[in-house]
Amino acid sequence: MKLPRSIAGWTIAVFGVLALVMGAVGLLWPEAQLRMLGFEVPETRAVGDHTGTFLLASSMAAFNMGVYYLLATITEWRVFYRFTVVFRLVTFTVFTIAVLSDIAPGRFFGVAAWEGLGAVATAVGLRLDARRAVPAGGVAPSAGAGAVAPAEEGTGPAGVAPADTVR
Repeated sequence: MKLPRSIAGWTIAVFGVLALVMGAVGLLWPEAQLRMLGFEVPETRAVGDHTGTFLLASSMAAFNMGVYYLLATITEWRVFYRFTVVFRLVTFTVFTIAVLSDIAPGRFFGVAAWEGLGAVATAVGLRLDARRAVPAGGVAPSAGAGAVAPAEEGTGPAGVAPADTVR
């Protein structure tokens, strides 16, 4: 697998790996996942208790999301990075409200904090990456003397597509 090429890419890759791993834990060892999140794990479940089914579905979603994040990292899909900042902040808000409203145990705030901190880290990474790409003078490094003209419209130097191009 390719390593991320940007600071924001690293934040997305870390989140992707952890989502993949936590999804796998939930699929393979659901009781451990519930305990980590601060939920009780009774010896037996009552008839009609679909905790296992819900955990299976959410763990599979987390596993898939990890794959999506890693694919976005490989392609350096910066539009996706920006999209995740907004929705991870929404997730932070919803999970925090769930804890404060006693819908979820206090330990679940760790998930909210992870989402919020991850969103902020990606936003900061995007900002730092943008500053690295365009120096203080506002002229991109490739726009100076000796720059290579794009091979065709919509591509970067020597025909390389920009990172935000949908492929």
